Amino acid sequence: MDKKKFSAGYFLLALIATWLFAEYIYKPYTESKSEVSYSEFLKDLNDKKIETVDISDSRIIYKLKEKTSADIENVEDRPIIDGVILTAKQTKTEDIKNVVRLQDPFLIERLASSDIKFGGIAQRNGLMDLLMGILLPLLPLLIIWFFIFRGMSGGGMGGMGGIFSFGRSRAKELQGEMTGVLFKDIGGVGEAEIELREIIEFLKEPKRFDKFGAKLPRGVLLVGPPGTGKTLLAKATAGEAGVPFFFMTGSSFVEMFVGVGAARVRDLFEQAKRKAPCIIFVDEIDAIGQSRMRNFNSNSEQENTLNQLLAEMDGFATNNGVVIMGATNRPEILDQALLRPGRFDRQIQVVLPTEEGREEILKIHTRALPLDPSIDLRAIAKVTPGFSGADLANIANEASLLAARRKADKVSMNDFDLAIERVVAGLQRKTPLTPEVRKKVAYHETGHALVACYLPGSDPVHKVSIIPTTKGALGYTMQMPTEDQYLVSEGELKNRMAVMLGGRAAELLVFNEATTGASNDLERATEIARRMVTEFGMSKTLGPVRYANASMMYLGGAASNREDLGSNTFDKIDDEIKKLVSEAQDGALKILRDHEKVLHEVAGVLQDKEVINSDEIEAIVKRENEAQTESQNE
Repeated sequence: MDKKKFSAGYFLLALIATWLFAEYIYKPYTESKSEVSYSEFLKDLNDKKIETVDISDSRIIYKLKEKTSADIENVEDRPIIDGVILTAKQTKTEDIKNVVRLQDPFLIERLASSDIKFGGIAQRNGLMDLLMGILLPLLPLLIIWFFIFRGMSGGGMGGMGGIFSFGRSRAKELQGEMTGVLFKDIGGVGEAEIELREIIEFLKEPKRFDKFGAKLPRGVLLVGPPGTGKTLLAKATAGEAGVPFFFMTGSSFVEMFVGVGAARVRDLFEQAKRKAPCIIFVDEIDAIGQSRMRNFNSNSEQENTLNQLLAEMDGFATNNGVVIMGATNRPEILDQALLRPGRFDRQIQVVLPTEEGREEILKIHTRALPLDPSIDLRAIAKVTPGFSGADLANIANEASLLAARRKADKVSMNDFDLAIERVVAGLQRKTPLTPEVRKKVAYHETGHALVACYLPGSDPVHKVSIIPTTKGALGYTMQMPTEDQYLVSEGELKNRMAVMLGGRAAELLVFNEATTGASNDLERATEIARRMVTEFGMSKTLGPVRYANASMMYLGGAASNREDLGSNTFDKIDDEIKKLVSEAQDGALKILRDHEKVLHEVAGVLQDKEVINSDEIEAIVKRENEAQTESQNE
């Protein structure tokens, strides 16, 4: 149940209980008494009208006798119920209790010797009055304090976090089968599964390895790009081994108070030792495992937490049967003491899936979908290189949503094509373009497509569109690689730059001026040229030297230039980048000038239809090639 709803329900129940107590207990108790003067009490006593008397806490509480027939002089004074005049015997007064302060200390002896029913001195009513008069008004404050305390103590008596338990670990414990994930639910992980299965065998049958003197690995670090399934692999490891699984994020260790992170690390390992064999999984471990060389404050909370983690992983105390798993996409910033053997013994690379791996992932994410028989998952895997497992899961989900939106019985291949297009280019939006803008966008996108068609080694063009998308583009040219590419040559990089600048080249050729539509193309082409010069050593002028610092390994961040370079070197780097980008644009211009007829024809078709696929472009290019061949033969 949601914590807010839980607290609100109890608060409402407390209010209802308070109202019922006040309405049916406190209110009748107080309203049945009336305060009278001491002289009136003495008058009733002398007239022998009093039946019972009780004294409590210096107060006299007495009850008058019932009226008799002598008290009723006229029949008109008798009460009438349903038209019947009641007799004197049927007439009774209500029990009237009057309250008066005790002023005569000798009154008790007088009452004890009289024929009045004297209850003596009682403390019960006084205590009840005390409770009613003091505690009941404070009850709402007590309720408010109770809920504030619940929030501060982490949500109830069993709460482990909050202001009174900072040092307690916030790890979530799951039994292995409760993770709900096995290796059969994950595809495309390849060798990572093989290495993790060895850990599972250690946890299941430790004696089989003990006779060979083999020791259980202390730690396993999963590293790889975002979305490749590192967290899923950790859950699957716990699920396959059937051991307790403690899950925690790196940022959960650190709070604003000094010493909290180290205390939570100690508490986490104490819990794990009691449940050994088990697995501790720390997601995004770089939050606490950053290199201490980056932190100049030796007393920082992050460093204290890291020191405690290092001591727990491999210190004087033993952690037999406890395997710690970490996941990160920034291994380059982790502390070297954390990565040494004895702590994280193994680093498992969880890379982007291959074509076979992508097909496995698609099968897993589509096994619950009603697929059309025409769907070819191998073909989808072939045109999605560079997609992570999360990307493929998103594509399968988008395809099912598209099928549901058009009220179809099954998911078709066209749904998957549109889903890939939506993930890559964004959702199409209805933005009316003026004829002039529409024409410029058509020539711009045709320029990209034709340069890609005529340059050898370029990725094939899949579709060209001039429909604006939610990612801010007025049009797009979608290229689909035919295979996974792990190595790129200098010539291929230059061809990519030429394709990127093909749109700007078409604008210069047709309209004799450039537009702002090529800003992103220039950014990407310049980045490729910069990396060619500073990282890959592909400049004859500067030579095979690396001029850039280490880049983010998996997050794709741009690497900055080294600080020890001279100003003359910076100038040469800028000149080389400019030279490469200019050569790419000139090459694109030459291709489009040589095939200007095809440029105009494809741009015209694109303006009419808004979308043109690879088959239509290839047909136009083929006709132009045949026409050129015939003219040369003549």
